[in-house]
Amino acid sequence: QVQLVESGGGLVQAGGSLRLSCAASELTFSIYTMGWFRQAPGKEREFVASISWTGGDTGYTDSVKGRFTISRDNAKNTVYLQMNSLKAEDTAVYYCAARSGRRWKEEKYEYAYWGQGTQVTVSS
Repeated sequence: QVQLVESGGGLVQAGGSLRLSCAASELTFSIYTMGWFRQAPGKEREFVASISWTGGDTGYTDSVKGRFTISRDNAKNTVYLQMNSLKAEDTAVYYCAARSGRRWKEEKYEYAYWGQGTQVTVSS
């Protein structure tokens, strides 16, 4: 059974940084595109970032460009989200997701597997 386990969330002051990790098991990680999504209270889950098979192609939602960086280590079956210059509006539960396919995608329905989420709270 495929498992995605996120870690690294927490409470941070505005302007601070956090690094999220997502460890995958029971899937051939290197042929899965990985994505990060987030869901704030009362809002729909939204795309944050995605990375292709090899890590050579990435995509970001406009609100995080220049502040967040997605990366992956296929040898460790892990995808990361480095979040810098955090803002109060980044507060949400962050989810890792996996889809089979070589290109990054921002649509939720493209992703077959999801983690349980990790809370990120940014205090202003």
